[in-house]
Amino acid sequence: MTEVWKKTLSELASDLAAGWISSVDLTEDVLSRADRLDPAINALVTRNDMALTQAAESDARRSAGETLGPLDGIPLAVKDNILTASIRTTWGSPVYGDFMPAEDETPVARLKAAGMVILGKTNVPEFTLEGFTDNPLFGPTRNPWDTTLTPGGSSGGSVAGVAAGLFPAAIGTDGGGSIRRPCGYTGLFGLKPTIGRLARTVTLPQVLFDMEVVGPITRDVESAALLFRAMEGYHHGDPRSSLPDEPGRDLDLGSAPSRLNILYVEKMANAPLDPLIADSSRQMAARLETLGHRVTPGTLPLNLDDLNEHWTRIGQAGLGSLARQLGDGFASASPKYREMADSSRSFGADALFALFDRIARLREDAARFYHTCDAVLTPSSAAMPWPVGTDYPSMIDGQSAGPRGHAVYTGWVNAIGHPAVNLPGPPAPNGLPIGCQLVGAHNRDWLLMRLARQYEKAFPWHDKWPEMALDD
Repeated sequence: MTEVWKKTLSELASDLAAGWISSVDLTEDVLSRADRLDPAINALVTRNDMALTQAAESDARRSAGETLGPLDGIPLAVKDNILTASIRTTWGSPVYGDFMPAEDETPVARLKAAGMVILGKTNVPEFTLEGFTDNPLFGPTRNPWDTTLTPGGSSGGSVAGVAAGLFPAAIGTDGGGSIRRPCGYTGLFGLKPTIGRLARTVTLPQVLFDMEVVGPITRDVESAALLFRAMEGYHHGDPRSSLPDEPGRDLDLGSAPSRLNILYVEKMANAPLDPLIADSSRQMAARLETLGHRVTPGTLPLNLDDLNEHWTRIGQAGLGSLARQLGDGFASASPKYREMADSSRSFGADALFALFDRIARLREDAARFYHTCDAVLTPSSAAMPWPVGTDYPSMIDGQSAGPRGHAVYTGWVNAIGHPAVNLPGPPAPNGLPIGCQLVGAHNRDWLLMRLARQYEKAFPWHDKWPEMALDD
């Protein structure tokens, strides 16, 4: 019989429905496994003292025939920049080290309304503005595939815990690739939804404006779809969530999409790319062709020069605004982020306005382009995961790379607001996972997931585990 920690959300739902396991037993099993394995990776940094109470409440509902749905009683971990009522939310910073939210952010509230058990919070970099996961409160999170390496960021704790089987699923945020790249480094499926598809109310200050979205992190596509369906939809507090219904939203997830036009973009201009990732991405492109799709190699027909040159200004401006709001309360932030906030004053409002105007034009250009294309396939990252303690890989394929060199494939997607997923591609020769990104048209999240599910059925990955997960 398959161990509980290896099971998908659908399998766990079936076990709970059949009475083969209770939510309390499942939650105790998950927490016990975290006790044993998490010290090696540091994924779950704050526990929910009410997790077993929530599990008992789920069992009571089930006994009374009042189950809330397929997710009722299943444990979930939440990234530490998403507000959770009565569970500490630190944003990885001493500034918020003792912050206890009074309310849940909308996605959490909806998952709790579906009966999920909140285990606790997963580790993040300070202010979730980095591509690695480390902070002065909890220290670094490590990649379960090789604990000398980072799992990436900023959803590093979420992906590390799911990849090691500490918890069956997590939710994270993606403001520039923070779900897709870490999922690529750990062999997971991750979805960055269309802006507004998952409503966000009751949040921390949004230092990346509307470009940061909440999304599911799972081992398989069906599990992500279950979480996504529970979280999506309109909320009166978030006007961005008033999107029209996606055509085909209610089609079965296993209903393969008809022949799609997919543009394969291997390199972004002259940016370097690790040859191992290039090879995996080419194999992914060939696999999609075998599934009947038309895959055309080419270049991305969008001008990203201004965006790439000035991307970091968005986070700087957001952090500067946060520092202004908090005043003396920001003094406990790490020196790097105090300096970043101060640096936001060195560029003018006109320059920042020009950047946001360019993003608006980019969204228009992307809308026109996607009338001729159903999806874009790229690597999820330009670099393989790098050693813990290093902020970013300074060299990629023998070329110098700056702080965003590894991240050139993802930020533009946040800027245009389209959905994107990470799919595990063929791994490196040493077994390290490599991720590929599929970017869909605006408000075509379910089409993208049906394409991902088609690929997953032909080239499954969720039975592959890091050794440290199997050694327990």
